[in-house]
Amino acid sequence: MFAICIEASHSKGMGHLFRMLNFTEYLKSKNEDFIFLINDNEKTKNILHEKNINFEVVNLSDYDSNWESAFIKQYDINYWINDRLETDINHAENILKNSCKLITFDDLGSGARLSDINVCGLFFNKENIEAKKILKGIKYLILNHDIDTFKRERKDIQTILVTLGGSDTYGVTIKVLKLLKKYKLKATIHIGPSFEHNDELKQELTENFEVINFIPSLIEEFAKYDLAITGGGVTPFEANASGLPCLIIANELFEIPNGEFLDSINASKFLGYYESINEDVFKNIFELNLTEMSKQGLSHLNTKATEKIYKEIVNK
Repeated sequence: MFAICIEASHSKGMGHLFRMLNFTEYLKSKNEDFIFLINDNEKTKNILHEKNINFEVVNLSDYDSNWESAFIKQYDINYWINDRLETDINHAENILKNSCKLITFDDLGSGARLSDINVCGLFFNKENIEAKKILKGIKYLILNHDIDTFKRERKDIQTILVTLGGSDTYGVTIKVLKLLKKYKLKATIHIGPSFEHNDELKQELTENFEVINFIPSLIEEFAKYDLAITGGGVTPFEANASGLPCLIIANELFEIPNGEFLDSINASKFLGYYESINEDVFKNIFELNLTEMSKQGLSHLNTKATEKIYKEIVNK
């Protein structure tokens, strides 16, 4: 039995939830049981309800009551996965004293060094990663398996998608919309379940822009477009793996190395941190070598990480 412990919110975004939903699809294929342990977030609860996935709401800031042991015994949990970025050492000790394996994702918390495995698919040039075993690099980056159905090579720019995260904490969508208007570009604007800048968005919209939300599959939606403008989380990796080149804007400082990496393999262009976006690419957007960018994304990225990680966990 797997416990999938995540934290999702407007400030932290929904990426941890979606990553673990991709991972649990693989667990289902292996007939593994699992339960989500989540913070009290309505969007998360609604998504899990819709997918008919079992979950419990827990107090993730409680490091004293040892609620972890109660859940491990109640559900007979063998593997505890933390996708929270900052595992506390008390929390880690509460899990491990039950002879339960602890697996963390991209974790730099005080408890990460106690974890059996720290999966770091998105950590580039970081030296302070700790764990009993570290799985590092894009071959351990979990991507949606739907990519294999919808990936294709792009040739030129006819359609543009803007998708800047489930919450878009800093309203970067509005900044991008203004730039698109400035350079007379058309686009489809995708807003996520926690988007809170609707009034500003309405003020900026013109006939050149369509707004979509609550789409059943972002991967399937990718197939309709030739270029995407994204944040620096997992989304541009999934897009590039689909053959969809991106213009990447880092919403958080920790996203900067992600954008730089995808730029370095020429699968995307990194436009910098959201506070100082490089406009030059917008000005010369039709000069991008889209075919080469698309080929690079398809050749460097794939969906095989879930199988690799699962084997590492159960064979540990």
